[in-house]
Amino acid sequence: MSRTAGYNNPLHGLGALLHRELAQWYRDFVVLFISLIQPVIWLGLFGKAFDLSKLFTTNANLPPAYQQLAQQTMLNIFGTTSYYAFFAAGMLSFIAITTAVFGSMSIVWDRRLGFLERILSTPVSRGVIIMTKVFSATIRTLIQVAVILIFAVALGFPTTYLTPLRILGTFAAVALLSMSLASLLILLGIRTTNYQRPMVVANLITLPLMFTSNAMYPIKLMPGWLQIVAKVNPVTYTTDIVRILLLNVNNGTGNLFIDFTILLGFAIVASAIGIVTSWRYLTM
Repeated sequence: MSRTAGYNNPLHGLGALLHRELAQWYRDFVVLFISLIQPVIWLGLFGKAFDLSKLFTTNANLPPAYQQLAQQTMLNIFGTTSYYAFFAAGMLSFIAITTAVFGSMSIVWDRRLGFLERILSTPVSRGVIIMTKVFSATIRTLIQVAVILIFAVALGFPTTYLTPLRILGTFAAVALLSMSLASLLILLGIRTTNYQRPMVVANLITLPLMFTSNAMYPIKLMPGWLQIVAKVNPVTYTTDIVRILLLNVNNGTGNLFIDFTILLGFAIVASAIGIVTSWRYLTM
């Protein structure tokens, strides 16, 4: 077998580039630490500061009947008496957004530093270059999700439904979301050397993606027009899966098969768009 045959193998190129992407992340202690501690800060500060259930359980002067009514209201609205648990489940989806968004900017730096041109001059296909970025963002997302889940439990997240199979299903849902968003957002940096462009777009869409989903608020209480937006937002279906699996809370479609089918379809379409676009526009 010739020496160049191995380099024509897409899997070889994917493995080598993926190792480079991840090495840049875990070898920089500051970047690694911040990327892992940031979701924990969100979880601790926002999750605990905006825990609506504490409005009723921490006031001993309230009559027991009123406290029971308040808890029942929380249960009817959020599906659980702990808003912290409701919020923590939504945070797992939010991490997929932030990691995919800022991971898309790495391709801009690869072009600015000349690394992208060197890769394009090799037999590695353009689709492999894009999928390397996608898989790198997905792996980093899953590591962050694992960290969040550990800290969430330490801060009071219920463990009743934390079985290995349910946790695996949660990771699968978040991975599909991360792959979808990364595939689409990486397209922002394919043709530019201006790192500010994807950063501006990232800042523009991060919070809208979160607040137009059910990550922080049930869809049924949203205005009619916002419910329509939420139902086409893939973050909604990811969060729905997470809550069903980890909290046994059903305030979305309530059907894991439907949620996973929509997420899988979105991931396939987004990945296909990313690969096809890279064939056309990813040039030296």
